[in-house]
Amino acid sequence: MSIRIGIGYDSHRLVRGRRLVIGGVEIPHDMGLLGHSDGDVLVHAIVDSLIGALGAGDIGRHFPDTEPRWKDASSLEMLRHTLEAVGAEGYRVAWVDSTVITDRPRLSPFIPEMVRAIGGAGIGEGLLNIKAKTNEGMGLVGRGEGIVAMAVSLLEK
Repeated sequence: MSIRIGIGYDSHRLVRGRRLVIGGVEIPHDMGLLGHSDGDVLVHAIVDSLIGALGAGDIGRHFPDTEPRWKDASSLEMLRHTLEAVGAEGYRVAWVDSTVITDRPRLSPFIPEMVRAIGGAGIGEGLLNIKAKTNEGMGLVGRGEGIVAMAVSLLEK
């Protein structure tokens, strides 16, 4: 058996006039994440961790913000595309652990829906953990200027 581990990270600035999508779920909020795609920091961190586990660079290499195909695209589509690459290399997802950091809005009520959305994109619900944390008022996250996410993926062959 062969195993691979990858770490992913993403952050986006919060701005007015965009919807807030995290974990493939639209979250009611007065601001959204600025990004070329839907700006879904959680899915981006997961994708980045999977790409890292494959040793294939990072999310920006595979989904550049200069590519019109990904303009306003659902990040779940990026995840599906990445999972195809994982399978093409003979691997399968054994586990993903992730954390979203934001003081506002509170995300814990949306976690079960996020797990279902990401599971529907190809990561089995029993293979994914999502945690929501605050930054306790500190830094850009604490001031409500942005949201951060991190993920660790384990692949096995």
